[in-house]
Amino acid sequence: MFGIDFYNETTRRYVAVFGTLFNDIKISRKDNTGTTIQTMAVPINYGPMQKFLAKLEQDPGLRSPAITLPRITFEIVGMTYDGERNLAGLSRHRKAIGTNNDSYNSQFTPTPYNLEFQLNIMTKFEEDGSKILEQILPFFKPEFTPTVKLVDELDMFFDIPVILNSVSKEDTYEGSFEERRSLIYTLSFTMKGYYFGPVTTKKVIKFANVNVHAAMDATTSLEVVRVRPGLTANGEPTTNLANSVATSEINFDDDWAYIAYIEDYIA
Repeated sequence: MFGIDFYNETTRRYVAVFGTLFNDIKISRKDNTGTTIQTMAVPINYGPMQKFLAKLEQDPGLRSPAITLPRITFEIVGMTYDGERNLAGLSRHRKAIGTNNDSYNSQFTPTPYNLEFQLNIMTKFEEDGSKILEQILPFFKPEFTPTVKLVDELDMFFDIPVILNSVSKEDTYEGSFEERRSLIYTLSFTMKGYYFGPVTTKKVIKFANVNVHAAMDATTSLEVVRVRPGLTANGEPTTNLANSVATSEINFDDDWAYIAYIEDYIA
């Protein structure tokens, strides 16, 4: 756009950050004596939940549902501009280029956007869903704020709040006992992110040459300042030092309008 080709991989970074928050969840299953008999890592994928469920039902080459579930999927479902977090459009971020003293990298302040994420937890057993949820909910009160490096050229890190908006549950079991049952927990999140424009290289301003006055004529003064340093006994300003009241006789509660009078005008 506007003849500028750039790509900061911002959305890709947000997706990676969001998925990383949930990529190390594990659940354990125990027998009646409380001994752990199975521990599994819950896989996570980016993509719509509906397509994944359809693939489980139709593709005979997949592993059995007992092994495939539980599973987590997530996707971006919307993006909205957030005007409350907008900064002055003419402000810039700057960073020196190595040891180069002649130029620097510059970038305008970013545009704030809210990214809506949907996280789906699919399980076969109620207990598995509870175990996964309890490893997520305590960390969102209602937000969790990771620090993310968003622009490599400027080496900038931002705190990006991820807010948990809601949690809902759906049981897809219907029909005969031969049909597969899936419990689906849907978690709605809002990530308060930013989108950045291109990084440009600017020259460093090392000196400025500014004319602060007009050309002067030796016989014509542009500005005259007259100072009358004293007051007479009547409180009138005077330039005659002999007629001035001594400073030791001037009190703070005298009714004189002023102690000194300054007249400043442009000739």
